[in-house]
Amino acid sequence: MDFIQATALGIVQGASEFLPISSSAHLILTPWLFNFPDPGLAFDVALHAGTLIAVVIYFRRDWINIFRIAFLKSEIRISKSETNSKSEIQNSKLSTSPNYKLQITNYNKNILWLLVLATIPGVLAGYFLEDYAETVFRSPLLIAFTLSFVGLLLYLADKYHKHIKKIKEVSWRDSLVIGLSQALAIIPGVSRSGATITAGLFCGLNRQSAARFSFLLSTPIILGATVKQLPGIINGGFSYLLLLAVIASSISGYFAIKYLLKLVERAGYAVFFWYRLGLAMIVVLSWINRS
Repeated sequence: MDFIQATALGIVQGASEFLPISSSAHLILTPWLFNFPDPGLAFDVALHAGTLIAVVIYFRRDWINIFRIAFLKSEIRISKSETNSKSEIQNSKLSTSPNYKLQITNYNKNILWLLVLATIPGVLAGYFLEDYAETVFRSPLLIAFTLSFVGLLLYLADKYHKHIKKIKEVSWRDSLVIGLSQALAIIPGVSRSGATITAGLFCGLNRQSAARFSFLLSTPIILGATVKQLPGIINGGFSYLLLLAVIASSISGYFAIKYLLKLVERAGYAVFFWYRLGLAMIVVLSWINRS
């Protein structure tokens, strides 16, 4: 690859990891559509280091307090658009400083363990189906189908299902359902964020809570995938192009998280269905043209 191709793949990975449009599909389709070499699954996973950096930086305060909630058996309300008074923060034994800005998104006292439960199906799917992910699942026609079908499910869940539950109200059942949906994301085109957000909406979560739970859930699964592939990445050589791609991935991933949370609150997820459907049509037409 050259400089432009590496940077493009990094930007594509960062944006598509958190938008419900399938990063794995985009990393396969981008080289296929623009006729440059597919760098393979190991390179794709290396780019996840960038998205891991993005999600950890964006949710760093959330993660600190999630662990505090779990081990101090207390609850705290987190977000960014409101600031509690100085006295309220100082009275909370969970606060980090008088200037710590919080909004009011209550986390369940079991949130850490709910995320652990939701992570297990994805770990098992990655362990047992990795060989398929590197071969059979990289078919452009399969990707076109999964892009369309999961996009339709996302559209239906967003438009016709009631979204009344906040993230504090996520149950063990909800967590398991969302976790099982994440396991399906090993198939390119399904989209990890698309599957988990769709499942969250079907479980009754409001749009922003479904996205927030999905983003938090991405942290352990991306970390695990990156660590697992690390020996292969090191043996293959850590080139400056890969480093550039990882940096591009982290920057685009951060802004994808930031603006998706704002977008879905106002406009919903319908735009992603139409995008997925349009991309699927382009893939099918390109495949026909090359046949």
